[in-house]
Amino acid sequence: VVACQALSQISVDKNRIQVYKENPQYWQHKSEPVLLLGGSVEDNLFQIPDIKEHLDLLRSVGGNYVRCTMSCRDEGNIWQFNEVEGLYNLDQWNEEFWQRFNNFLRLTAERDIIVQIEVWATFDYYRLNWDINPFNPKNNVNYTFEQTNLPEVVDSHPTQTENNFFWSVPAENNQRIVLEYQEKFVDQILFYSLKFDHVLYCIDNETSVSPEWGKFWAEYIQAKANDAEVNVETTEMWDSHNLFHTQHQNTLDHPELYSFCDASQNNHQRGQKHWDNAQEFRAQLNPVRPINSVKIYGSDQYHFGDDQDGLERFWRNVFGGMASARFHRPPSGLGLGPLACRHLKSMRMLTDNIRIFSCQPNNHLLSNRRENQAYALANIGNEVVVYFPESGTIDIDLSLFDADL
Repeated sequence: VVACQALSQISVDKNRIQVYKENPQYWQHKSEPVLLLGGSVEDNLFQIPDIKEHLDLLRSVGGNYVRCTMSCRDEGNIWQFNEVEGLYNLDQWNEEFWQRFNNFLRLTAERDIIVQIEVWATFDYYRLNWDINPFNPKNNVNYTFEQTNLPEVVDSHPTQTENNFFWSVPAENNQRIVLEYQEKFVDQILFYSLKFDHVLYCIDNETSVSPEWGKFWAEYIQAKANDAEVNVETTEMWDSHNLFHTQHQNTLDHPELYSFCDASQNNHQRGQKHWDNAQEFRAQLNPVRPINSVKIYGSDQYHFGDDQDGLERFWRNVFGGMASARFHRPPSGLGLGPLACRHLKSMRMLTDNIRIFSCQPNNHLLSNRRENQAYALANIGNEVVVYFPESGTIDIDLSLFDADL
């Protein structure tokens, strides 16, 4: 009976970010549907000094969505544990870290900016970052290499999955000593985040490890949320740039674990292929779920596509029915620079003037169209908008629409 009462209490909290009941490809927050648009200078905004001003800028151009990797590796960042005489104590928190995190959650909540947390910042645990990471046995007073079988050095890329840190869960190595401290870290995140209604949860950044890792943490977070009598939304971000890789199949096959999808890695694709892959992935979703795109690559400053690629990916994502679209941080993306701000403002202006939550991708309305020439988003019978990545002309079938369109 107690369990039933708790579930009932969870179900009536309409203020929390959750799948939009009327159209589950989108989100709702505070009982209203929301399209998530964003960009930012960093992926771990709680670590930057001018966070308030940055969030105000985002809001001023129509943004309402940020990424929050629990990352500590960049210059000026601090780690989550207390350090004494060069060694960390994993039983003691660095209070400043958690004050920053809590302040970030408070500031975003005040501005109705949705936060997508990535619990495990994968690249913090490889190469030079692992060398300084508190979880590396040489850097803490809590356990040894012999006790944990953790490596001292990990020179490989995360796709090689050579750090046993990510194999600690019971279904894999069942390394209880390491897992105890991992759970303690996640518990501390949830201690702060579960108090807020605007937080989404992604287990990893670009993971290639066993699906058992994501399964364990998705269930763990859901169980802790249930104990707190709140509902949460969880997903996993796989590394593969190919949405039809077996990694992504884990998300498709397990809606009980992953109530939404993250298709950020599709943003390595360009042009028509970027669109086609996303649409085929959408078609496979059963049940329909929101697909987030928290990292849109593309900048003249890096090699994941140029500025134009980044802008096209942003527009194709929204016209393609994605629930979110956020420019990745520089130099890999446009962040919240002037170009990103202009397009965020334009996108919000457009979507505020159509019934976006009743629309679907409708390229079948277009003819005499070349690859990547134009994309249609329509509420059949009522309204249609067409995005042109570049100049050109196409034919559009308006026979199903009101004559006054």
